[in-house]
Amino acid sequence: MNSEAAGKMTSTPCISARGVGKAYREYPSRWARVADWLLPGKQPRCHERWVLQDVSFEINPGESLGVVGANGAGKSTLLKLITGTTRPTCGEVVVHGRVAALLELGMGFHPDFTGRQNALMAGQLLGYSAEELSQAMEPILDFAEIGDYIDQPVRVYSSGMQMRLAFSVATAIRPDVLIVDEALSVGDAYFQAKCYKRIADFKAQGTTLLLVSHSPGDVVRHCERAILLKSGRVLADGDARDVTNQYLDELFGKRPTDSSAPETPKTPEIFIAQGEQRSLDVFHTRPGYNKNEYRWGHGGAAILDYYFEAGGQAYPSLIDCGAQARFHFRVRFDSDFEGVVPGFLIKTLDGLYVFGTNSILASHGRQEIRVRAGEERVFCFSMPLSLNRGHYLVSFGVSRGTVLEDLVPLDRRYDALLIQVERSVPIAGVVDLGATFHDLAVESVA
Repeated sequence: MNSEAAGKMTSTPCISARGVGKAYREYPSRWARVADWLLPGKQPRCHERWVLQDVSFEINPGESLGVVGANGAGKSTLLKLITGTTRPTCGEVVVHGRVAALLELGMGFHPDFTGRQNALMAGQLLGYSAEELSQAMEPILDFAEIGDYIDQPVRVYSSGMQMRLAFSVATAIRPDVLIVDEALSVGDAYFQAKCYKRIADFKAQGTTLLLVSHSPGDVVRHCERAILLKSGRVLADGDARDVTNQYLDELFGKRPTDSSAPETPKTPEIFIAQGEQRSLDVFHTRPGYNKNEYRWGHGGAAILDYYFEAGGQAYPSLIDCGAQARFHFRVRFDSDFEGVVPGFLIKTLDGLYVFGTNSILASHGRQEIRVRAGEERVFCFSMPLSLNRGHYLVSFGVSRGTVLEDLVPLDRRYDALLIQVERSVPIAGVVDLGATFHDLAVESVA
């Protein structure tokens, strides 16, 4: 085979969707459905509801693609079309290679059969041969770690145990395409980490990953590219971070930037030191500002400025690991609120959440903040930055509410500040937990 032919083969998409649409018929009554069956050729007595329209994209071998969108956007329907469990109304979907899919949790499991029996049946549905299943059964059981439950009926399994078994079967043999639809969200943290380790190993070997998740962090962490679906159509297709930011836009609405703010303020001195209260947004003029920040929220408040110091220095370009840092940000409130909650978040550049807190968590629920329209407040979070050497992104936010479950974002400036931590001796991982070591001699007993 010449190199040109080999190049064409490797460039063949693993998954290709061209003008895909899916519609379901809705009848006003069961009798209208029967009449439509019995009297073909007549005027249809139904209404077609399109859940997907004109969806086109390609995924290359070894690529990882995330699919995001609000409930009802068509994500699960798209995955069913790709896996062949349903057919498109128009357009075509072409898939090359072996596909392993985790769609609905435990889909295909019979509740009265044992886990072992269901593993065999699920493996056959995935196209495994009898010889492959025989060789893979022990690795499946080892990875699932459900012990004696493997010979108990699946009806007695918890949702986490079902997920363990389903993932173990689906990935017992490395697939060409692995599709995961929110199934891992029901597992415990230990098994989720184990699953994502296997997914990472598969990706390194050339497996294509298609991940559907409501967690922007998971999509950014595991996918280079993402697609945003809205009302059955592709609204965005591009870099995972950009698309997930747009997804947050769709969910919460993006706050417009204050157009009255000048490019360079006339008085750039530290606002905390002088206690000034300016009505203009000078946030973007401060050292360390990340122009690629993502700002969103429902409105009613605006984060206008920030100031941070570490090791006694203002806006340091380098922060020593373990230095005590203080992050201040100034907020103007445009409405009265009986309770507001400032928040703070640190992430790595690749989207890993290192630490996040808010006024409720940091004060153990004792802090209640009431504000009035026109008021400006300065909030501060202090902590030692015991981080490994590297760059980190800082986010600020303010929400209304008094209970964590009911918080509504007013203004959030994500990835707004870029800081750099320095450490003479790097550590393994992200956070320095301050571990100590002792070599304790064991006295021999005479």
